[in-house]
Amino acid sequence: MASILCMASVSPQKLSSAISRQVHTRAFLVPPSFSFPRRRLTITAAESDANEVKSQLREKAPARTGSSSDPLFGNKGATQETDKWKIRLQLTKPVSWPILVWGVVCGAAASGQFNWNLEDVAKSFVCMVMSGPFLTGYTQTLNDWYDREIDAIIEPYRPIPSGAIYENEVITQIWVLLTGGLALAGILDVWAGHNSPIVFCLAVSGSLLSSIYSAPPLKLKLNGWIGNFALGARYISLPWWTSQALFGTLTLNAVIITLLYSISGLGIAIIEDIKRIERDTAVGLQSLPVALGTETAKWICVSATDIAQLSVAGYLLWISKPYYALALLALIIPQIYFQFQYFLKDPVKYDVDYQTSAVPFFALGLLVTAFATSH
Repeated sequence: MASILCMASVSPQKLSSAISRQVHTRAFLVPPSFSFPRRRLTITAAESDANEVKSQLREKAPARTGSSSDPLFGNKGATQETDKWKIRLQLTKPVSWPILVWGVVCGAAASGQFNWNLEDVAKSFVCMVMSGPFLTGYTQTLNDWYDREIDAIIEPYRPIPSGAIYENEVITQIWVLLTGGLALAGILDVWAGHNSPIVFCLAVSGSLLSSIYSAPPLKLKLNGWIGNFALGARYISLPWWTSQALFGTLTLNAVIITLLYSISGLGIAIIEDIKRIERDTAVGLQSLPVALGTETAKWICVSATDIAQLSVAGYLLWISKPYYALALLALIIPQIYFQFQYFLKDPVKYDVDYQTSAVPFFALGLLVTAFATSH
């Protein structure tokens, strides 16, 4: 409720001004010169009304009463952090890493050539570090950077608009994470003895997708349909492809199946968009809940998740994997039950209950599918 009051107190003209400037913000980051002064990034709607808007929002910002570990994992409602290195970790949103790590596990399983020896375990660990902390951390930090002016109006207590971290430090973090992730990709190619740098190319492709998702002029996140599919591909398809290519050969079946799974990215994104509907409405972001309403969006969410998995099950039947298809169908049934039990009743109130109940079955379905493609 406090966040709604905050947004109501900000005039449409201020919001429009911030969004207009955000769309025209620089699309390419320039590595900072270390001779530059260390400036804090305290950004507001406009200099003329900055103090007024920021004062109003700070008075009405939601209480930050979460556990001390919450900000480190990117959870909302967390205590505002002051330690610089903890802030850096917060910007990378570790809560978003597990799905990438699981994608690496599934890709290794799909390759059919992963062995439980020290070398393969070490390769998979490096691939997980590349996919999670480095390239997903790059994605999340970049996204916060390009959302900084909107956040300055709606959530001024976040690390960048609050001035808790310097501008040069944010830009440096973006470049360090990107170059570190790409360097690890190159090392994995050499380690695997690849004739062509396929892991590096996939890492570059994922990084470019992350950039056009967050940065103008394309800024895919402004388009609910395309942006959410891109999100699904970034979080499900690319880590799977990378890991499968690392340990074996990336096959057409794996590409088709993971792209089908990427449709579920629509559902994953809508869960978050429903919780941010007031914020997105205020700043003009056309998420699906904003454009179509919460009731329609929640049905699209569960439909996208179910259709993606049913499509994969159908494809497994088509390529003569009936037992794997039946196993996947068995894992879809409890997800549908929890959709009706929790999410469709109240997607905001039962968000955590739904995700903790349904997501494990979705993850197991990914692994079952990976084993299907390996045989």
